[in-house]
Amino acid sequence: MATQENLPIIVSKIGIIGAGVSGIAVAKQLSHYNPIVFEATDSIGGVWRHCSYKCTKLQSQTWNYEFSDFPWPARESSDYPSYVEILEYLHTYAVHFDLFKYVKFNSNVVEIKFIQDNEGFDSGRLPGDHGNPLPGHPVWELSVQTNELDTIQRYHFEFVVVCTGKYGDIPLMPTFPHNKGPEVFNGKVLHTIDYCKLDKEATSDLVKGKKTVVVGYKKSAIDLAMECAQANQGPEGQSCTMIIRSLHWTLPHYSMWGVPFYLFYATRSAQFLHQTPNQGLLKSILCFLLSPLRRGISKFIESYLLWKLPFEKYGLKPEHPFEEDFASCQIAITQESFFNEADKGKIIFKKASKWWFWNGGIEFDDNTKIDADVVLLATGYDGKKKLKTILPEPFSSLLDPSGIMPLYRGTVHPSIPNMAFVGYVESVSNLYTSEIRSMWLSGLLDNKFKLPSAEKMLSKTIKDMEIMKNSTRFYKRNCITTFGINHNDEICEDLGWNTWRKKNLFQEAFTPYFAADYKKED
Repeated sequence: MATQENLPIIVSKIGIIGAGVSGIAVAKQLSHYNPIVFEATDSIGGVWRHCSYKCTKLQSQTWNYEFSDFPWPARESSDYPSYVEILEYLHTYAVHFDLFKYVKFNSNVVEIKFIQDNEGFDSGRLPGDHGNPLPGHPVWELSVQTNELDTIQRYHFEFVVVCTGKYGDIPLMPTFPHNKGPEVFNGKVLHTIDYCKLDKEATSDLVKGKKTVVVGYKKSAIDLAMECAQANQGPEGQSCTMIIRSLHWTLPHYSMWGVPFYLFYATRSAQFLHQTPNQGLLKSILCFLLSPLRRGISKFIESYLLWKLPFEKYGLKPEHPFEEDFASCQIAITQESFFNEADKGKIIFKKASKWWFWNGGIEFDDNTKIDADVVLLATGYDGKKKLKTILPEPFSSLLDPSGIMPLYRGTVHPSIPNMAFVGYVESVSNLYTSEIRSMWLSGLLDNKFKLPSAEKMLSKTIKDMEIMKNSTRFYKRNCITTFGINHNDEICEDLGWNTWRKKNLFQEAFTPYFAADYKKED
C-alpha cells in the first residue's frame, strides 16, 4: 500500500491529468505555462494505445483527424489509418513540439482535493463569478503515485485540466439474474478492456477454433467479430455470434450514391437544417420549413445503405432514422469484408434484448440457447463512474444523472472553479474538437476574455443538452455533430477570431470544416 511521507509539496500553475489525444493537445496549447502532465501508463495515446485491437482503424479520413498546425505525412491513401499509424502521428506531434518534457509517465492521480480559500465553497449554490482562473494561489491538491515508488507525492495547482476521457479504465458490465452470471459459465469471459491487454498471439489463441460470442454492435464489437472471423478461416474454423440488443446504422464509407457524406452534415449550409442552442426565431422557422429536406437526406442515406449493405438479409435494419444515430455519435464504419464473413457463416447475428449465462454458453429470453467457449463483452465503459472516481465531493454529485458532464463551451463546468475538462465532447472528429477547446482554454487562462456568470453558463449548457436530447432518442453523451460549426463559431467569437474561416462564400457554404480551418491566430 502506498504511503504518504513528508515529501515537500510541489507547487505549479497548471496540472493536466491524462496524456491521450486531449492531454497532449492541452499541453501544447498551454506550453507557455510549463504544465505538469500526469499519465498513469508508460506512453501517450490514451485509448489508441490501450484499447485498440490489431484491426482497429480510424473511423474517418486523415484530413478530418489531424492537428491544425501539424498535417499528416504523405500516405498512399487518406482513408482510415490503423491505430499504429495514429500512434506514430501522435508521437511525432509530441516530439515536434517538445511535449514529452511536460509528461510524468507511470504517475497515477489517486486523489484530488479542493483547497478552500478563506471564504470556503458552498456546493449548494452557483458561484457568482469564477474570477481569475489563475488566482496566484493553489486551488487544487493532487496526490500522485508513481509505479517506481510506493509513496504519494502531493502537488498544488492553481488550475487543473482533466483529460482522462470517458473510455477505458472502468468497464460497463451487464447485470444478470441470480445464478445466471459469468460464474456459472464453464468458458472464458472477457471485457474488451481485458482483451486489449493481450498480444496478437494471445488474442488469436483465445478465439481460434473456439465458439465465440461477442456482445454488442458498435465499433468495438464489429472489430472483435472481424478478428474472430479472421482467426477461424478454413473448414475447421468456428463461427462468431454477435448478440445485438439495439440496431444502429453503419457506414461502408463516406460517399452516398456518389455524393460526399460531408455535404449532408459537415458544411455551414447543412447546419441550417438542424437546431442550434442559440438560434433565434428566424432560424427556428427556417429549421421547421426545412425539416422535410432534413428527413429526406436521412432517407436518401438510408436508401443507399440498404442497397449497399445486407441489413435486411440479416435482420439488421434499424427502425429509427439514420440522422438519430448521427446526432448521437453512434455511427461506425464497417470493414469492407465484414458482411463477406457473414456470408461465409463466420459471423452470425442474434438480436436479443435479454440474455444470460448457462454452463455451456448463452441463453435468451425466447428460450433458445447457443453453445460458447468464449464470451467477449463489447459493452462499453462506465464514463459516469470514471468521472466520479476523479472528482471529489461535493463536485462529483454535480454530474447529470445520465453521467453527462454539463460543460460550458464543452470545457468548463459552471459550478467547479479553476478546473477544465477536455475530451468530453464528441463530434465527427474528436481530435480537432479537443484541440479547438484547448485553444479556447489557453485564451481563458491568458485573460483574452472573461467567463460569464455561472448562472449564464449553466443556462447555456442546459440549452446545449436540450438540443442533443431533442435530436436523438440515444442521448447519452455530449455529441455536437449536428451543430459543431455553430459550437466552434462561439469559441471563435470568445477568442476574437472571425467565425467564417473559408476564403470565399461558396467554400463557406458548401465545403467541410476541418482542423486546418481553425489554425490558431496570434
